[in-house]
Amino acid sequence: MSGLTPKLAALALALGLSACVAAPAAAPEGAFRPAGGQIYSSAVLNSAKLPGRWQQVGTFGAEGCRAGGVDIKPNGRVAFRLCLNGRDVKGSGRLQPTGPGRFAVAGQEWWVLWADGDYRTLVIGTPSGGFGFVLNRGGAISGDRMTAAREILDWNGYDMAQFRPL
Repeated sequence: MSGLTPKLAALALALGLSACVAAPAAAPEGAFRPAGGQIYSSAVLNSAKLPGRWQQVGTFGAEGCRAGGVDIKPNGRVAFRLCLNGRDVKGSGRLQPTGPGRFAVAGQEWWVLWADGDYRTLVIGTPSGGFGFVLNRGGAISGDRMTAAREILDWNGYDMAQFRPL
């Protein structure tokens, strides 16, 4: 880096180091709902009720991985391992609000399509249709909440023939 001013050398070093940082895990490609089709997020979502440990109880696509989970901290940090289209997808980052019931998480759009009244179950989708999943707290999901989750996904255009409980 001889011949560079100290400021340019520092910038070059910073750019070089930033290229070494791993990109967030990309969600697998999928066609679980029409891209550009109508999809609605929960306008009344209380994000203060989201922190905690969530277990994945439903997903779309191929078999090939076990149920995952999401851990949301009160400070907005999130870590996850999810089964999406038959692949384990891991990531972490910050739950960044982008609109009512809408978040950016590790470079992906996560829209909360529905939360039950006691915040025991969340249905997560994305406008791209690349993934969708159901999260639950505290063990197995009840039949009525799984039925409601399936109906919300169907109403938002998801192909329920590709949905599978975990």
